[in-house]
Amino acid sequence: MSYIDNLIELALLEDAAYEDLTANATILSLQRGIAQITAKATGTLSGCEIAQQVFDTLNPSIQQQWFKNDGDVVQVGDVIVELTGNLRALLAAERTALNFMQHLSGIATATQAFVDVVQGTDCLIADTRKTTPGLRLLEKKAVIHGGGINHRMDLSSGMLIKENHIEGSGSITDAIHACFEACFKNNYDVWVEVECETEDEVKEAVQSCPDIILLDNMTPEQVQRCRHLVPDSILLEASGNITLDNARLYAETGVNRIAIGAITHSSPSLDLSMHVQAIAMNVAANDES
Repeated sequence: MSYIDNLIELALLEDAAYEDLTANATILSLQRGIAQITAKATGTLSGCEIAQQVFDTLNPSIQQQWFKNDGDVVQVGDVIVELTGNLRALLAAERTALNFMQHLSGIATATQAFVDVVQGTDCLIADTRKTTPGLRLLEKKAVIHGGGINHRMDLSSGMLIKENHIEGSGSITDAIHACFEACFKNNYDVWVEVECETEDEVKEAVQSCPDIILLDNMTPEQVQRCRHLVPDSILLEASGNITLDNARLYAETGVNRIAIGAITHSSPSLDLSMHVQAIAMNVAANDES
């Protein structure tokens, strides 16, 4: 089974979706229904694909007609999908599907808000590794759906030198050189980024030509000054205490991208709901159940 297949199966088992006591007690086994998932708030969708797989996993006979897709913007009242099939199965899969969609759409919506704020600049919005354990791939995909970009997927996909690495290595210069040496010796095809908290640290880092310099917890004014210290050949990133209220100020400094941990670890879910309508059963089917 794939990572997504395992994740869906785990989520369904967690919710005891195959043992829905309430639905089994109140709904006939052959009862069919029509369900619609609709938006109760404006936002950007993500999680549609995995929600489709949730319904397929629980009952492959459920028919699905999707009117909206991942990355689409929805308004209040928009119908996202219409589902037709066994009513017990629809209700058993409802919460798992909505949990994925609401959480991931919340991330996409938050990302889109930052992207909109910096629109017109050359600054991109990036995520971080501050993700929910087990959901990183989906959460980072949600960032893409919201118009952002992905930073490192994991610890093996790039080298990011932070203050603890600098402490262990001895200096910014030593840490950068050690990373480049490791790349050369082991044929690592990854970028090397270093975190700087002061202008003096930026000046030191520039001398060793890392691929990226991360300006951590600096004010827009400090970022502006550092922009003049860093050549265009080095990508410049800002992070730390950046919100929707001040993101534009950071973007206008000329920084290449802004990394926002909050879009994955603190975004509120997008409000979605599912309502069902039972399909009338004939007497024969009713008797059989």
